[in-house]
Amino acid sequence: MQGDRRQIQTAVLGSADSDDPLMLPLEAIELDAFRHLHESDTFWCGLLLGGCGGRLTTKLYTDRACHFAHHPDPDGLPHECRRRSRGVASADHLYVKSAAAAWLRGRGEQARFDFTRPGGAPVGSVVDIQFQGRGLRVHLDGAVAPVWDDGSEPVLGVSVPVDRDTLIERWYVHRIRLDSEGTARRVKIGTEAFARPTEWFDLGQCAMMERGLSTPAVERIIQSHRTPPPSRWSPGKAKKVPAPDARAQGLLRQLVYARRIESVVMVAQVCGEIADLTGVSPEMQVQLEAAVRNARVWLEGQAEVRRKLFARLEEAVAERRAGRVRRLLIRVNAAASHDRTEAEGAIVARASDYFDALDCDTRQAVEAEAATERAAAEAAGRVRTLLKGLRRHDAYAHELRDQVKELLQAATLAGDHVTAGQARDVALWKERFASSRSLPPYPLYSRVARRYWIARSCPRCHAEQGKDCVLVEGTDAGKIRKHPHDERLQPILDERKAKQKQTPRAWRVYEVTCPDCGKGYNSPCQSPAGPHRSRVELAKEYSRLGKLPPKR
Repeated sequence: MQGDRRQIQTAVLGSADSDDPLMLPLEAIELDAFRHLHESDTFWCGLLLGGCGGRLTTKLYTDRACHFAHHPDPDGLPHECRRRSRGVASADHLYVKSAAAAWLRGRGEQARFDFTRPGGAPVGSVVDIQFQGRGLRVHLDGAVAPVWDDGSEPVLGVSVPVDRDTLIERWYVHRIRLDSEGTARRVKIGTEAFARPTEWFDLGQCAMMERGLSTPAVERIIQSHRTPPPSRWSPGKAKKVPAPDARAQGLLRQLVYARRIESVVMVAQVCGEIADLTGVSPEMQVQLEAAVRNARVWLEGQAEVRRKLFARLEEAVAERRAGRVRRLLIRVNAAASHDRTEAEGAIVARASDYFDALDCDTRQAVEAEAATERAAAEAAGRVRTLLKGLRRHDAYAHELRDQVKELLQAATLAGDHVTAGQARDVALWKERFASSRSLPPYPLYSRVARRYWIARSCPRCHAEQGKDCVLVEGTDAGKIRKHPHDERLQPILDERKAKQKQTPRAWRVYEVTCPDCGKGYNSPCQSPAGPHRSRVELAKEYSRLGKLPPKR
């Protein structure tokens, strides 16, 4: 069976279970910098991408697009992987999760994310976001039809159709798109209304209101209406049934889409509808037969992948490997939960019975091991994310305190999931954080005005007089720093301190005799609230005149 030769453009970092996505540059000159940046990272055909969980490497080409590739199998044969989507958009659901989590975290809210698969839809078609009793369901493709009245507000991808009646009844719908920026994808939220163009906004311009997700366009749409929008969706008007050839063309487009998203259920369903279609022209019948033949071959390949998955589960039960049985059961229930044969159902039943029959201690140990593994993998992903952000800084700063503390805690929890390169970076930030404890509890730039430090050069980044400091480490090396380096500010503070030591000490309040209670030199006033106001004012006057008060 011939393997899939499509080029892989996306991967995940660190492990097969990671949710930290990555996109490979297409140009060779960009790939060199990419390799240098990630020289200590590992790339994987992630399970959350619908991949096989195998290790990936980068392939550099000058005459075509660069891409990821699987490591060859130990027997030297090409690696077989039935990953559904491999293009630049194949990790969009992971980028949506990352962007939404950061957006909500900035508003002090935590959310739960699920890559649900209603009706056997491909992983990544739908992203469910639940928080504080509310929810959003992001439809990145048309594999799952949106439902408008089930408690989760639909957010539609640009390819998901919406009929005119829905736009009129609901006033507006929200859309989502992801734009490529370097090796990342940026989330945009759009608002579409009837007879209005879709307006697009950054995620930071959006907010969660009582009525749901809101953009600046929503406020204008609401103001243009006098009555509130109905909360339930009404079906559109019935459409005429198309002619046989037009219906056949529609089925061919559905089959192409089902093959593209690699939905077994949808491909089988469309093939059945094509088989029941009658009255088409001879030319169209030839196209339909060829498309169905190719689809049948593809379905056979998917059946082989499914057979191997059940075979591995059966082998794990026979070898009584509880942890492996648990992991494979999860994959079987996620990837092959539909139309099981009697043999497949028997394998799942034996695996479930075996796992249920485990004694309490063994099952708790397996669950604890799985929970520890998940926590370590999540912590490793957090380490990667934090290091990615900290690479834009070349020194410890007070505003980074919370990030560095979280990094050290996550690295401790991740344990062996942290790569050697990441461990070196964590150790560097740990050293910087430890040395910062001897610094004053305030940033130095808050004590020195710009007009003073801009007149000096910086010994750290060698910025000349009149020039701002620049980053000397990290991915943004050479870019202007938000604040000057401490090495540029410390000499100014040292000079001020030395000058203060050379000047006479300011007058103290208790060096003056109190006019109210008569207490003299270095004697406190007879007042529980401290020195009398008249004594303070007299001390200020002596200080202004530069005279020594008489001692009594």
